[in-house]
Amino acid sequence: MAIQWFPGHMHLTKKAIQERIKEIDVVIELLDARLPGSSANPMLAGLTGGKPALKVLNKQDLADPARTALWLEHYNSQSSTRAIGLDASMKTPAKALIDACHALAPTRGSMVKPMRVLICGIPNVGKSTLINTLTGKRATKTGDEAGVTKVEQRLVLADGFYLWDTPGMLWPRIIVAKSGYNLAASGAIGRNAFEEEEVALELLDYLIPNYPEMLAARYKVELTPGITDEQLLEEIGRKRGAVLTKGRVNLQKAAEIVIYEFRAATLGRITLETPEEFAQWLAAGRLMDAERQVKKDKIETSRLIKFKKIPRPAKPE
Repeated sequence: MAIQWFPGHMHLTKKAIQERIKEIDVVIELLDARLPGSSANPMLAGLTGGKPALKVLNKQDLADPARTALWLEHYNSQSSTRAIGLDASMKTPAKALIDACHALAPTRGSMVKPMRVLICGIPNVGKSTLINTLTGKRATKTGDEAGVTKVEQRLVLADGFYLWDTPGMLWPRIIVAKSGYNLAASGAIGRNAFEEEEVALELLDYLIPNYPEMLAARYKVELTPGITDEQLLEEIGRKRGAVLTKGRVNLQKAAEIVIYEFRAATLGRITLETPEEFAQWLAAGRLMDAERQVKKDKIETSRLIKFKKIPRPAKPE
């Protein structure tokens, strides 16, 4: 899936982070616990200049708890990094965040040396809802759509603890194909950027081998050996009454059902990637991207030679 979504306010977010980072002590990156690797912004490490990082796996109540534990272990094993899980049921999320930030920057947090924290995350990862919970008021607008927050905000989370919120920011090009599908399934990407049927098929293709019991229980279907994602989507459409004239299945409607029920966790607590899987996808994506760049460079070199912008390489003797 080719996703090219980098609206103007995201350019502004990148610029704001670059300017703000000089005075920041800790960077919080809010991740979707159902897809921690895919929801991590690869641009962020370069923008934040190696500042201590707190990875927050949000919506952990929607994710597979065993896989959440794997991801927390993965991030906590990295230097200058801590990771915690959060969800809407936690009564003291502010304390968890403040304690984790103090562990990363133990000399900050007083009125003389306040803790200065920047919170980042992709669109629709739950950042605005979390901040409203932290502040105990409706500090930011929320919504079940990508790109609700548009401007940077500074919030006082506690005495000597300042939090800067930034709009959600995707990156210009997603090199891990699976990440594009997972982001679309989660709602991080606007509906105009993908086809629901394609995303639902990719989702089912992953769920069939990894969460077959949940699929069978939710949709009352028999997952026979070798069943394909196309066959399953069609069967789900029939079970849910998404049928057109002459018995044809409305695959668009069936796809919308699958995506909605994944997002709402009515299918069950599901995580779409493990640290090991994502590492493999990322390695393959980087290899394909490097090959793509080589081809692009060859085309550009040929163009420059054609128009005599650069000399033709000398032939070996």
